[in-house]
Amino acid sequence: MKYTEISEKSREELETMLKEKKMELFELKLKLKTMQLTNPNEIRVCRKDIARIKTAISAQKNG
Repeated sequence: MKYTEISEKSREELETMLKEKKMELFELKLKLKTMQLTNPNEIRVCRKDIARIKTAISAQKNG
């Protein structure tokens, strides 16, 4: 997911995306602990997506 795609969305959409990504990160961490995660890089990608969404939210607050 690219920042340009995220920045075009409304605040409500960003908030729901953030909740979904946080739940996804929780599930990935759980799978990692139980040795069910096949690709550990998914955690990194998910964390970066969360950061991008948070950046877009703060940019909308300030701008």
